[in-house]
Amino acid sequence: MNTDSFRHPESAILPGMTRRQSLQTLSSGFGYLAFSALSTMAAEKAAGPLAPRQPHFAPRAKRVIFLAMQGAPSHVDTFDHKPLLTRDHGKPSSRGNATLLGSPFDFAPHGQSGLMISSLFPQLAAHADDLCLINSMHTDLPNHPQATTQMHTGNFQFVRPSLGAWTLYGLGTENDSLPGFITLAPPSGAQNYGSAFLPAIYQGTPVGREVRNRFARGADQSPVSNLSNAKLSPELQRVQLDFVNGLNRAKLAQDLHHPEVEGVIESFELAFRMQDEVPQVLDLSAEPESVKKLYGIDEENTGAFARQCLSARRLAEAGVRFIQVNHGNWDHHSNLKDGLEQNCGEIDKPIAGLIADLKQRDLLKDTLIVWAGEFGRTPHGQGGNGRDHNNKGYSIWMAGGGVKGGLRYGSTDDHGYQAVEDKMHIHDWHATMLHLLGLDHERLTYRYAGRDFRLTDVHGSVAKGILA
Repeated sequence: MNTDSFRHPESAILPGMTRRQSLQTLSSGFGYLAFSALSTMAAEKAAGPLAPRQPHFAPRAKRVIFLAMQGAPSHVDTFDHKPLLTRDHGKPSSRGNATLLGSPFDFAPHGQSGLMISSLFPQLAAHADDLCLINSMHTDLPNHPQATTQMHTGNFQFVRPSLGAWTLYGLGTENDSLPGFITLAPPSGAQNYGSAFLPAIYQGTPVGREVRNRFARGADQSPVSNLSNAKLSPELQRVQLDFVNGLNRAKLAQDLHHPEVEGVIESFELAFRMQDEVPQVLDLSAEPESVKKLYGIDEENTGAFARQCLSARRLAEAGVRFIQVNHGNWDHHSNLKDGLEQNCGEIDKPIAGLIADLKQRDLLKDTLIVWAGEFGRTPHGQGGNGRDHNNKGYSIWMAGGGVKGGLRYGSTDDHGYQAVEDKMHIHDWHATMLHLLGLDHERLTYRYAGRDFRLTDVHGSVAKGILA
């Protein structure tokens, strides 16, 4: 809801009245603006906090699938081709006493666009003309906990709502029987998908655990705690829920304003509806064998991540607004070559399958796929076969959802250490993602503790050069 017109009534003058008369009318509670505001608020409350909302302007994307690579993938070995780094392999780095480490992987141009992509991603490279490579990312700190939190919330110092929570708050969801924000097999750290001071209904729902071989053992759906009730039938659950909600609403009527109680009521109702919908959406057994093969579900190396990617497509198709798919162990201080081959081998086919599947279903055009880690790695070596943390420059990519395909945006220096052209900070990236969803990052605010907060704080510029 856009409350700009009535958030500060002292700035408003009603038709045919002086400022003083306007203020008197507004303060009495019977003015036009006050009535309009209350009517709008009542209508939204009646519709529910997760009801679909109108964006600020025409969106290019309706939903997000965020592929979060925890641990900081090496950009100079994946999506940021640095031939001079290869040429200078073994030479002293200009930063400290470290020695430059050329990539052990070959890069080649792919697609009509000729995007340079590492040999680590042979199947993803077939979709080069759908990818928007951003080679100029940078963030504030090279420490995993802080950088991961900033990637998700825009701030590493304070508890703030996550990107998914802001998205859900701004747009609502398209399926009232499913959470609007789901994170699949998340790592520890609920702050990364939490809602902070936003109402609790906007926080992410974790599905599954960070156990990389769980799905590879053949489970057809991620576990959701307490999804079924073995003691009560649905009819008796409805009676019980109505009784509990009656008590909660009586408490709410007594207190007049109690966001926590409102959140509990909405959460209980959503949980009840989820019992029917979630098992069906996360049940992959009905998918054709050709689709399972496309993702690599039955292959030992790709099975775990493939199940998450296929689940993400089914959730997106079912109307979930923000889906996060997680993959860990990208912190390659050593064993760089073998570690990257293992990790990229686990995700290459599933991600290529996800892109192909969305395109086939005509969903890619309004689904924004994002692949990102919290920062990158150094161009110099560590221990002979590893790379250290690097927050000064790294790569992410996006596809679908209104971004230009086959584009390389921005660049780092010749060795890949620091972003130098079209630099994109985390705040710029968040502003751009919200823009693609039809949300103005400066207008998407929430009043808390006496001030208006937003995802990008007081920063952020939309990278218009990547918009299709």
